[in-house]
Amino acid sequence: MTSDEPGEGGLDEPAELEPEQGALALADPSDTHTRADWEAAAAAVLRKARLLAEDDADTDVWARLTHTTLDGLAVPPLGTPDLLEDLETTGRPTRVGGWDVVTRPADNEQVLADLDTGATALWVAADADLAALLAGVLLDLAPVVLDGATPDRARAFLDVLGYAEPATGTNLGADAAGEDLVEIAGLARKAGVLAAVVDGTTVHDRGASDVQELGYALAVAARALRTLTGAGFAVDEAAELLELRLAATDEQFVTIAKLRAARRLWARMLELSGVEAPGQLRIHAVTSRPMLSAYDPWVNMLRTTVAAFSAGVGGADAITVVPFDSPLGEPDAFGRRIARNTSHLLVSESHLGRVADPAGGAYAVEKLTDDLALAAWEELGRIESDGMDALEERIADVVASRDDQVAHRTRPITGLTEFPKLAETRPTRTGPGDDVRRYGAAFEALRDEPASAPVFLATMGTVAAHTARAMFAGNLFAAGGIAVEPAGATDGVDAVLAAYGGQSVVCVCGTDPAYAEWGTALVAALREAGARHVVVAGKADVGADDQCWAGMDALDFLHRTREVLA
Repeated sequence: MTSDEPGEGGLDEPAELEPEQGALALADPSDTHTRADWEAAAAAVLRKARLLAEDDADTDVWARLTHTTLDGLAVPPLGTPDLLEDLETTGRPTRVGGWDVVTRPADNEQVLADLDTGATALWVAADADLAALLAGVLLDLAPVVLDGATPDRARAFLDVLGYAEPATGTNLGADAAGEDLVEIAGLARKAGVLAAVVDGTTVHDRGASDVQELGYALAVAARALRTLTGAGFAVDEAAELLELRLAATDEQFVTIAKLRAARRLWARMLELSGVEAPGQLRIHAVTSRPMLSAYDPWVNMLRTTVAAFSAGVGGADAITVVPFDSPLGEPDAFGRRIARNTSHLLVSESHLGRVADPAGGAYAVEKLTDDLALAAWEELGRIESDGMDALEERIADVVASRDDQVAHRTRPITGLTEFPKLAETRPTRTGPGDDVRRYGAAFEALRDEPASAPVFLATMGTVAAHTARAMFAGNLFAAGGIAVEPAGATDGVDAVLAAYGGQSVVCVCGTDPAYAEWGTALVAALREAGARHVVVAGKADVGADDQCWAGMDALDFLHRTREVLA
C-alpha cells in the first residue's frame, strides 16, 4: 500500500524546525522529550488520582488511557508515527470553505426566519404544502432536501422549483432503499438535482455503533446502485444522484474518522464497480439525537457543539445541529437559533472551513480512519451475506453493551448520570419530544418519578474528611431521583445521631480510618435509632446492608435503594 508521509520526527525524535528570520522560537532545540518522559509524567498524574498503583509500570498508562469504542476499536491517548506503518491514509475530505447550515423548519414562518438568520439549506417534510412552506424562498440559492418523498411529492416540489436553477445540494429525498427510487431518480436526472438519501441515522437512532452505521449505509448504497443500474443508469451517473447522511456524536475523534472513512469506503465501492474517477460524495451530518438528555438540557449545547465541530473537521458538506431542547418537545425560537449559531461560530469565528482537512496527518485520526474503514467493510460483508435481520441482532448487542456502560457510569452522561441537579427548573416546551430512545433513558425514567423520601447521609468527621465520599454518594443518589440530607461535620456517633431525622435509608460516608475506628458502632447505633437500610460509601466492612462505589452497577443499586424507600 502507499501512504502519505507523516513527516519527520515524532515522540522519540522531535523534528527540529528552523524559525524564519525574525520569528519567535517556541522552544529551545535542546528542550526535547522522549516517549519514556511522557509515560513518567502521565503515570505521576494517574497515581495522584489513584488510577494507577505505585508499583505499576509507567508504560501501563497506555492501557489505562486508551479508549475502546463499542466496536472494539482502540483510540490511544497519544498519536505516534508507528500507528501509520504500512497503512493507507486516503479518505480525506476535500470540502473548501464552510458547510451548508441545514435546518428542519415546520412552517413558512420558521423557513424565512431560519434563512434570514443564518441557515443556508432546508430539510423539509415532503408531505407538507410545499408551495406554502417554501413561499419567498430563493430556490436557486438555498438547497432543499425533501424528507420521505414519493414520486407525487417530488413532482410537487419540482413544480414549486419551476424554471429556477436548483441550488447545489437540492435533493428530492427518495429513500435509497425504497420502491420509488428509480422513478424519483429519473425525475432528479432531468431536473439536475440529487435523487435520494442513504440514511445511516436510521440505525444510529436505534442504537447502532459507528461501524454498524457505516456498514448499513454501504449496504443501502450498494442496493441503490444495483437498482439504478438495473434500470438503465450508468454506475457513475447513479452514484452522483445519492447523498449520504450520518450521525455526528460528541465522541470527537470517532466522528471525524467516521466521515473520513465513509469517503474512503465510497471510493472503494465505486472502484470495484468500475468507476475510474468517482465524484465527491456529498455527506450530510446530523448531530446525534440519542446522545441528548432531557435533564440538564443546557449540556446538550456542549454535546452538539462538539459533534458539529467533529463533523466539520471530518469534511461534512452539510450539517444539521439538533436543537438542545428537542428532548423536551417542539424546539422554540431560542433553541433553533442556538442550533443555527453553532455552525456559524465554528465557521465564521473558529474558521474551521479555512483548511480542507484539519485532522489530516494526525496519527491517531489517520489510524482510526483506517480501522473504521476496514471494520465497516467487514460489516458490509456480514450484511450482504446474513441480511438486515442479523444486523438488527448485532445492533441489539451494542445497545446492551452501551446500556451496561451507562448503568456502571463508565460511559457518563453529564447532568444525568454525573453531576445531576435534582432542583433544576427545566425549560418547558409544547408538543412531543424526539421519538428516539436516548442513551440515558433508564436514568431519565428514574428522574421522571422522584423518590418520595430522602436518604440521610451519615457523614463522619470534618467536612474536609468526609466531603469526597459524601459528594460521590449525593451525586449517585441524585442520578436516581433521590434527594439526600447530610449530617454535616461530626465528631462521633452521638453527633451523627443528633442530626439523624429518622430516615429509613442511611448512607454512611467517611474515610477508611474513620470506618475502622467507629464505622461499625455507627451502623449499629443508626439501626437502633430506626434506620431500616444502611449503605456505606466505599467497600468497608462495617456491617452495612449495601455498599456503593465508583464503577458499580449504579442503576441496579438505585433500583434497590428506591425499593426500600418505597
